[in-house]
Amino acid sequence: MSRRTTLLFLLALSAGHAQAASLTASVDRSRLNSGETVELTVESSDVTQFGKPDLSPLDAQFEVSGTRQINQLTTLGGDNHATTRWIITLLPKENGTVLIPPLQVGEYKTQPISLQVVETASQNTAAELAPVFVEANLDQTSVYVQAQALLTVRVYHSVSLYDDSSLTPLQIADARVEQLGESRTYEKVINSIRHGVIETRYAIYPQHSGTLAIPAQTFSATLVESRPPQENTLQGTKPGKLIHVSSAELPLVVKPKPALYPADTPWLPARSLILSESWNPEPEHVQVGDSLTRSLTVKAEGLSSAQLPALPSTEINGLRRYPDQPVLGNQTSDRGLIGSREDREALVPTRAGALELPAVEVVWWNTHEDHLERTSLPARTLQVAINPSLVVDAPATPTVITAPDDNHLWLWQLSTLLLACTTLLGFGLWWRARRQPAVLRAAQTGPSPRTLLDDLKRATQANDPQATRQALDAWARQQPETLADMAARFVPLSDALDGLNGALYSEGGHYWLGEDLWRAVKAIPVAERELDPAADTTSLPPLYPK
Repeated sequence: MSRRTTLLFLLALSAGHAQAASLTASVDRSRLNSGETVELTVESSDVTQFGKPDLSPLDAQFEVSGTRQINQLTTLGGDNHATTRWIITLLPKENGTVLIPPLQVGEYKTQPISLQVVETASQNTAAELAPVFVEANLDQTSVYVQAQALLTVRVYHSVSLYDDSSLTPLQIADARVEQLGESRTYEKVINSIRHGVIETRYAIYPQHSGTLAIPAQTFSATLVESRPPQENTLQGTKPGKLIHVSSAELPLVVKPKPALYPADTPWLPARSLILSESWNPEPEHVQVGDSLTRSLTVKAEGLSSAQLPALPSTEINGLRRYPDQPVLGNQTSDRGLIGSREDREALVPTRAGALELPAVEVVWWNTHEDHLERTSLPARTLQVAINPSLVVDAPATPTVITAPDDNHLWLWQLSTLLLACTTLLGFGLWWRARRQPAVLRAAQTGPSPRTLLDDLKRATQANDPQATRQALDAWARQQPETLADMAARFVPLSDALDGLNGALYSEGGHYWLGEDLWRAVKAIPVAERELDPAADTTSLPPLYPK
């Protein structure tokens, strides 16, 4: 490789790194009390950058308590992805809204981050003077039944602890409890003494109105005790004592469902609720037989996904519906759980014209503003066009014969006589042909009904919905009636077609058995089929007749 080629390769490689590289910043929480530390994480994906972030912009509003660097290499599909993280522990110097300024590494800068530091008055209680104590508090003293209450349990320790620490599980008989993520650790200065903090948060959903008692939480740990200087050996600590500290029991007032809430709708007490809709594909140009996937999603702050009811289904004439399994999800935030539910359904128009989809409405109770709310999606109209590939030939319009007037009566009589003579002549020729020896029929230009039925039988026995649909359409084109007419007259065939369409159009998909469809086709009354397989004389006789 020449020197010029090598230089071009290095320039292209550095340009690729510049496009893919990034420098981001994030914090473990955006709201904290005065005296507490927060962890700032700066992450870089540019392996060509060296050095570390310039922390001098932080000196004005923060005290940097510590920094550490983590290098990580991830291999996915043969591609290596290297990242570098700097974790910086910050102690805000002021209360209120504090801004973490942009930090620079090389030619990249992070985005600024806003923090909310809440001032807390020190009580100087005996508990806060202890080396280890537990604090528990609720975000509100009263909630509605089945609404969310946040419980935060903090363990403070000014001494070192072994890794055998534990907190009793939170169990409440008349409430559903969900822990919000893993416990997190940080530091806080109390009475000029730096304490380590272990914080655990829970979402509590009371199931009955009245007063709910939040039980005390007990923290157990073993203290690390230092040896006196005169006893200093290779092992600088000695086994400490086991301690148990508990929080206070908290009362929670649970209010019943408001009387003005509609009795026939699910009870949804949430801080906020969002309802959205999406289509795949967009229904601007839809034809008869096309498959559309409609997704309705509801997100509620303060509720889990298990509390969200199913959204109204699309039940209208002219639209077949094939529902899919709902998609549930939960996210955690500073204000608790955000539950989401997505209901998806495949919709297949069965007729052309305008299809009116009604409005979708969700009734819920706003716990933040304490009033009833209704969130809805507006009604919409689907304009369904005719699908040329599904159009069948219309029967010929019958000819209307009007009676002639008296002046032309002889012409009508003459035409009738000629018609009678030709009819008699044709009947005579047919009778003569019947008495002649049988001759070999002319070969058909297309597949026989027996062949089409055999193709349909093989496709249904193979449980292949695509091949079955093609064979069924080919067989139906040789019938005196359309497939839709036969399904309307014969219920087992209609049910079997619904199962086939569900396998073809449902987004989730499911295993389909073709036995029911083949049994329904075989059971169609003979008068509705063009030719029964047993009466098909175009095929050869069996080689070994019974």
